[in-house]
Amino acid sequence: MHRLTGCRWIKYVPAKENPMPHYIAFLRGINLGKRRVKMEQLRTLFEEMKFSSVETFIASGNVIFSARSTAAQKLEKQIEAHLKKSFGYGVDTFIRTRQEIAAVAAHRPFPAVDPDCPQHTVHAGFLREPINATQIMNLLASRTAVDEFQVEGREYYWLCRIKINESKVWASPQMKLVKLPTSSMRNLTTIRKLAALYPVPKS
Repeated sequence: MHRLTGCRWIKYVPAKENPMPHYIAFLRGINLGKRRVKMEQLRTLFEEMKFSSVETFIASGNVIFSARSTAAQKLEKQIEAHLKKSFGYGVDTFIRTRQEIAAVAAHRPFPAVDPDCPQHTVHAGFLREPINATQIMNLLASRTAVDEFQVEGREYYWLCRIKINESKVWASPQMKLVKLPTSSMRNLTTIRKLAALYPVPKS
């Protein structure tokens, strides 16, 4: 397109629209116990909040979406309020950008451990804020012969060398000293699949 300015024609180039930020929301406690939510319903609820490109990944409360807002904490509160209104109970929500998920997926919290060993599982716990130095110290001190922990920013990592339902670490007296805030954990394999399926958008 060209535009006449004075006595000269100049080429008009429309301003490039900024793409909406991409997010992944981790919902705590979805499809556990009596809380059964169909992923189609969950996608509909996110679309009701005017989010776009809404998708879900496996039935454990992982929702991928785009939003105009760049304030993750504001989005978390908005989602929690809408889900509570819809379900009648609270659903703790933890949001990360695709860039943040890529960093978690690339992180190797236990470099000395064989990541392909079938007896080993590593989970990433998502927090709203980084835990303090005392909490970190107590969490690391909660390690056992089969459990180990590592902290990086707003995530903590749990290595379990046995079946996770057989681990007693979360009921241990040492773990109670941590006073770990509410979080939502995902298997690191799930996080790496998410990072691969939803890579960081090219600028």
